Amino acid sequence: MVLENKLGINNPMELAKEEERMTKIRALELFDTKQLDTFEVGTFKGLAQIHQYLFDDIYEFAGKVRKENIAKSNFRFVAAMYLKEVLKQIDKMPQSNFDEIVEKYIEMNVAHPFREGNGRSMRIWLDAMLKKELNQVIDWSKVEKQDYLLAMERSPIKDIEIKVLLQQASTNQVENREVYMKGIDASYFYEGYSLYDTKNLK
Repeated sequence: MVLENKLGINNPMELAKEEERMTKIRALELFDTKQLDTFEVGTFKGLAQIHQYLFDDIYEFAGKVRKENIAKSNFRFVAAMYLKEVLKQIDKMPQSNFDEIVEKYIEMNVAHPFREGNGRSMRIWLDAMLKKELNQVIDWSKVEKQDYLLAMERSPIKDIEIKVLLQQASTNQVENREVYMKGIDASYFYEGYSLYDTKNLK
């Protein structure tokens, strides 16, 4: 199945390729233009601003709460009918230290508010919280894909694993463009997108 898109692409491989290329360019723009610094931090509104910026050229649903129920493997994300209320509760969660920020991130992952592009948007959102509150970001290039995916899968029940994994990869290089770029590539790799290297994109 191919998601309905603004590009008129009907081939899933072609759509994935264009989505990766176009949204990675937008992700770099977020950093280079400092646009990311103008978005709300730690709220659904801020996450929606990130998602819309990344995906607006591709999907009509960019930045909008999904109306569909979605699942991944055997895990069902929050039902669409409850999403708006759940997102209000997540907005109220504290974000004053590392543990609280990661807990908020886990809850947003369980919500999975968008039809597509949740993980890639949420990792930028997580870094924005860490940067504002703790002057840290995650160097995602130091977080192994399988370790991350397994830790996130288990995180709704036991969150210590993902907390330790991310804490070990945290850095105070918050304005380092290379850390950001490598992080975007790693983030996309987790989701199966690895055709384009951000440093070669224009």
